[in-house]
Amino acid sequence: MKLQYDKFQKPVLYGVIFLMGASVAIGGRQMLTHGTAQAQGLAPVVAESIAESKFPIASDVNFVTATVQKDGGAVVRIDSSRTVVRKTPDIFNDSFFDQFEDPETPNQQKKEVLQGTGSGFIFNNNGEILTNAHVVSGADKVTVTLKDGRIFNGKVLGSDSVTDVAVVKIDAPNLPVVSLGDSDRLQPGEWAIAIGNPLGLDNTVTAGIVSATGRSSSQVGIPDQQVQYIQTDAAINPGNSGGPLLNQRGEVIGMNTAIIKGAQGIGFAIPINKAKNIAQQLISQGKVDHPYLGVQMVGITPEVLQKLPANLKVNSDRGVLIVAVQKNSPAANAGLKSGDVIVKFNDTDVNKPENLQKLVQDSSIGSNLQLEVNRSGQAMKVTVQVGTFPNRAG
Repeated sequence: MKLQYDKFQKPVLYGVIFLMGASVAIGGRQMLTHGTAQAQGLAPVVAESIAESKFPIASDVNFVTATVQKDGGAVVRIDSSRTVVRKTPDIFNDSFFDQFEDPETPNQQKKEVLQGTGSGFIFNNNGEILTNAHVVSGADKVTVTLKDGRIFNGKVLGSDSVTDVAVVKIDAPNLPVVSLGDSDRLQPGEWAIAIGNPLGLDNTVTAGIVSATGRSSSQVGIPDQQVQYIQTDAAINPGNSGGPLLNQRGEVIGMNTAIIKGAQGIGFAIPINKAKNIAQQLISQGKVDHPYLGVQMVGITPEVLQKLPANLKVNSDRGVLIVAVQKNSPAANAGLKSGDVIVKFNDTDVNKPENLQKLVQDSSIGSNLQLEVNRSGQAMKVTVQVGTFPNRAG
């Protein structure tokens, strides 16, 4: 199974790929790969883990099996398709080629249907399904298949490429629904269970642990997204995109989203609290507005300082270095420049890009932020009015 990005997709660091597996995948955020992520060996299941479960289970059933029995029915397969028109290259419009043209089909444009498959999970009785934006973005048709075999046409209520979250709705009675957990309370080392449809293998279950929390989008390799990811070693593969990551109590703690090409045991999920917040906005207004400054930044380290161009003077060993400012952005309008070092954000010290990014994400659009900046050794204060992240396709 292979994935394919369209021509608008930016290259990402470290070869991060999204997980939508299909013979030909669709959407604006997919790329060609054979990405894998194998789960690590699991320790024996202890009796305490079973005892903590909030649902009845047989004495010979471990918590993974119990979770699958409880929530597996609410995990769905999402098939999507998009029709594209391939235009005849300009070179063939030359009159020389008219003699070779089929007179019955002059200047025929070729239509091609691109198909893709991902996962999702039903999170309320209204038939609303959480999945990844890259699973359904740009789709002409979305089909949802339940574990019990029922098939429904899905309607995309909204899609947000900045967080890679989308909501699909189906109209159906007696739907199974997952239980949502609290991703803010997650700790590394907790159990993690992934359910989805990798590589066309429907209803696949893998297990591992939460390897880390709060992985920034820059660390993961997709710096243009605004998410602090959960890292897990539960095996996830193309086709797992949009499927749930659950804890030992059978609660969804994240939505599986990305893996790193060539790595094993390294997968990433969007925290469920973030996904739920985005979903609520998509359901209510069909879109999400994100706070935005318009800067690219890196942390200050000896290695970074050593590689700076000669014309970039940085006289600070703390803070966050601005390496680029987007034109007509809030940062540009406030006078921020490449080489400026942000050392404080509303009186809060900042030393890491991910910390500053989170502070911006938690701010309100239209609010004024007070930044303390070091410019060529001179301290200065800058007021930036938070803008709205520009809309983009995908």
